[in-house]
Amino acid sequence: MSLKVGGLFSGVGGIELGFQKAGFEIAWANEIDKYACITYRNNFNHNLFEEDIHKLKGKNLESVDVLTAGFPCQAFSLAGHRKGFKDRRGNLFFEIMRLIDELKEKPKVLFLENVKNLKSHDQGKTFKKIANVIQNEYGYSFFSSVLNTAEYTKIPQNRERTFIVAFRDEAKWQDSSSKSLSEKFFNTFPPKKILKPNLINQYLQKKEADEVFFYRKDKYNYKELKKAMNSEDTLYQWRRVYVRENKKNLCPTLTANMGTGGHNVPLILTDKEIRKLTPRECFSFQGFPKSFKLPSKVSNTQLYKQAGNSVSVPLITKLAKIIKNVIN
Repeated sequence: MSLKVGGLFSGVGGIELGFQKAGFEIAWANEIDKYACITYRNNFNHNLFEEDIHKLKGKNLESVDVLTAGFPCQAFSLAGHRKGFKDRRGNLFFEIMRLIDELKEKPKVLFLENVKNLKSHDQGKTFKKIANVIQNEYGYSFFSSVLNTAEYTKIPQNRERTFIVAFRDEAKWQDSSSKSLSEKFFNTFPPKKILKPNLINQYLQKKEADEVFFYRKDKYNYKELKKAMNSEDTLYQWRRVYVRENKKNLCPTLTANMGTGGHNVPLILTDKEIRKLTPRECFSFQGFPKSFKLPSKVSNTQLYKQAGNSVSVPLITKLAKIIKNVIN
């Protein structure tokens, strides 16, 4: 019998896709953003609850072996206002725990993903609270690590994220003499690092990009870009008043606000012409396969946001395989 997964804050389904590739069955998912839901439904057939998590009732959900949640980053991120649990978005963590209480059977495993800075928020108090709730109030064991996509997969994106994995009824596994899932997991997490990621060029589309993605002479920052961009083997970023070259030949961290100000979409030099990455290329740098559908009725701005909000699929798959091997 296959292991079942339920997903919260699913976005376009990056976590679900990663678990699916590891051999799990996705029972259901939840997402509130209407544009993300369009992309999601174009790629998955299982039940998607398109509603605010506050309105979601555990009694109406099928019990699952693994509950996943890429819960919103803003309240814990350095880029946000750092209000943590005082922010309604920060309190969404407690909505996850409420649903666990309401499910007919508590999940065997919790799999949570968040920004790197979750660990340091409010001098570590926020993270300590999360660990205390999961471990002492709900009886799960608690494992966490900050993993970089470029260090654990072949994808050349510098993307550090906090991952939390917890096993039911094993809060005191270290005090027990009997073998536990947590002990097996402890011996295999985090996974081994890879030696070197792929080259950036492997993630760029082969066909000519549409004109809308190119920077021409009429762009206000064209002169500065032209002067600074001289290599076709790396990516660049416009940082309001200067150009940053990514010297490690890695794609910079893709963000939700790409293309809408702030952190712009990464730039490349191709055939001596300057352009930004296309949405498809951004999804490629997150490890989504070419078969993953990007709906034509969803705007490029929304697609950039979806790519930046998502996870690196191969890293999720690697972690999901570890969890599967531990359970089995």
